[in-house]
Amino acid sequence: MQLTAAVSFRTILQEESVSIHTYAHSFLQVILLHLEHRDAGVSNAWLETLLSVIEVLPKETLKHEILNPLVSKAQLSQTVQSRLVSCKILGKMTNKFDAHTIKREILPLVKSLCQDVEYEVRSCMCRQLENIAQGIGTELTKSVVLPELIELSRDEGSSVRLAAFETLVNLLDVFDTDDRSQTILPLVKSFCEKSFKADESILISLSFHLGKLCHGLYGILTPDQHLRFLEFYKKLCTLGLQQENGHNENQIPPQILEQEKKYISVRKNCAYNFPAMIVFVDPKNFHMELYSTFFCLCHDPEVPVRYTIAICFYEVSKLLNSGVYLIHKELITLLQDESLEVLDALIDHLPEILELMSTGGESSVQENKLSSLPDLIPALTAAEQRAAASLKWRTHEKLLQKYACLPHIISSDQIYYRFLQRMFTIVMTNNVLPVQKAASRTLCIFLRYNRKQEQRHEVIQKLIEQLGQGKSYWNRLRFLDTCEFIIEIFSKSFFCKYFFLPAIELTHDPVANVRMKLCYLLPKVKSTLKIPADKHLLQQLEMCVRKLLCQEKDKDVLAIVKRTVLELDRMEMSMDAFQKKFYEKDLLDQEKEREELLLMEMEQLEKEKQQSDGRPMSEKSFEKKRRDTKTPTTLPKSIPISVPGPSGTSSPSTSKEIKKSKLIRSQSFNNQAFHAKYGNLDKCASKSSTVGYTPSVSGLGKTSVVSLTDDSFRTRNACSAPTTFSPNASLPGTSRGTGNSVDPKSSGSKETPPRKATLKSRKSNP
Repeated sequence: MQLTAAVSFRTILQEESVSIHTYAHSFLQVILLHLEHRDAGVSNAWLETLLSVIEVLPKETLKHEILNPLVSKAQLSQTVQSRLVSCKILGKMTNKFDAHTIKREILPLVKSLCQDVEYEVRSCMCRQLENIAQGIGTELTKSVVLPELIELSRDEGSSVRLAAFETLVNLLDVFDTDDRSQTILPLVKSFCEKSFKADESILISLSFHLGKLCHGLYGILTPDQHLRFLEFYKKLCTLGLQQENGHNENQIPPQILEQEKKYISVRKNCAYNFPAMIVFVDPKNFHMELYSTFFCLCHDPEVPVRYTIAICFYEVSKLLNSGVYLIHKELITLLQDESLEVLDALIDHLPEILELMSTGGESSVQENKLSSLPDLIPALTAAEQRAAASLKWRTHEKLLQKYACLPHIISSDQIYYRFLQRMFTIVMTNNVLPVQKAASRTLCIFLRYNRKQEQRHEVIQKLIEQLGQGKSYWNRLRFLDTCEFIIEIFSKSFFCKYFFLPAIELTHDPVANVRMKLCYLLPKVKSTLKIPADKHLLQQLEMCVRKLLCQEKDKDVLAIVKRTVLELDRMEMSMDAFQKKFYEKDLLDQEKEREELLLMEMEQLEKEKQQSDGRPMSEKSFEKKRRDTKTPTTLPKSIPISVPGPSGTSSPSTSKEIKKSKLIRSQSFNNQAFHAKYGNLDKCASKSSTVGYTPSVSGLGKTSVVSLTDDSFRTRNACSAPTTFSPNASLPGTSRGTGNSVDPKSSGSKETPPRKATLKSRKSNP
């Protein structure tokens, strides 16, 4: 009841249920009354509430209701519990008063409690000195707080000395160079020298604060002192490893096991401080001074140590910059670690780490990416297989999401043969939905940056035949997830060319859940259409929706269809020409389409280059041509944008130069288009648009919104029927500007078994 009351009082304060004046009048005395409750847990709960109240109480109320009674509560005649509470209240109140009040009324109490006969009280007051120093300013800190800290650092109680050490480290920035070199440095050196002879808990604290300590003392240490601190750190990094033996844990005495646990905590803290120690020794000296220590931490026998160094791996990579190649082997070691916890910690920043590795820490891009790290791909594939074989599906999901960075790191062929097929297998066979979705999205990104048209077509055909037309309804659901990712990642024309018809064909699916999911996707599907080029696709979409309205028997699906129709009615169609309201989205889509065309031309251009003996283009010339051919960021809003290409009337030399320019741009495409953090993809995700459903189209420049019940919708000519898939048909590609006229009766019903489609290369009409 007491604990609940304390929490309730704090909630009333935080939610501002009553005014501060009313709160102080009604609740403050109750809180103060229970501070000295005989149960320590109850007392601490009320103390937490009081500390929250102190933050908002007026100064006068604080002085009369809390500070004045505190003078008597902090006396030696009071209980230890009362004096401990006084210490914490003083630490919280210091910054609420002016310097004069602090010096006259608070600091005498602080000094008294620092000299208390009980070591618990001295330790507690010592830990509050940091808050007090921040409230009283630099001058009073040097004249009042520092002498108290020096005295407490020599206290007979180890917990008091430890509190003094930690407070000194946290206040290093407050003291000037003279104080640090003449007063604090000798104390720290003495503390470090005695730490191995003291209790292991002191070593745990020392190892945790060592990075901050070295950073604070940096610049005032002599070379000899600098070396001593470094050697002390190295010694802590291997503490307890020398005592390793082959004994069974059951044969080791309990006190030895407890000691080993403390040693593990020390090494874990050393791993945590490793980036700070790189700064301490200078990254240029890493190989000579700290590489062996880093190697030991990465190969430590205990998982918590390796887990911590895996978390720090990205920071270490950034600090080493051009020297990042020195830790290639350690990256492979951690990727192959038997513990999935270590792998999970490492992959949080895996894209950034791999980018640093591939560029050697420099901003320029290397031609032969990660050529000095041949074990990377086997390590990545083995890591994924270990995660897949475990029950930790969240780690597996995260790893698959991070693999989306690989087009920026390794070659297209390596991705195709080592990763892309694996992603497809996961989508088809894995039982965990988030893992399947992560694999599907990563597969789409691999497809987006694949450099060979034949491979792209093979993947597209697999997606359509094995997912979209698969026997399992679960696979067909995943196909719709994949369509959503394709709309997000690819250009509108790409989706319309390959996936529009296979997607809307699922309106005839025999499973209600598939039809229901398609209904939710229809607004996004329609947003990929442009008028007038995609008028025939719009008509087929209308026909599918009409059939759903007329033939759907499942009441849940029918309700969603009706809601979707209303949403489609409100949508506005995007035009071939840029419109003001869709300007940014159309510009982004045009850039995606330009990059996709670049990929389509790539294979042929590279073959032409291999056959010719032409001199490779210089780096400066390449940069100039890349800038010249890049899509401008600002374009006239009334002018349609077309993808730039070689003119039919160009001279042979001009045509050759254009081909060279495109070839070199395509060779660097992965690094130009696929920016770290996946810029275009994130931008696409954040700016994805849905544009409306317009059942009828009048004219080329404007669309009119008509209700689905309108008579104009009921009568359609033959070209409005949905296209079906026959074994001899080409891949359901719907290049813009070409319509398919098919008998509506041949479109198949819910009971019709899935049909397969073959893939033919079809050049898109930009």
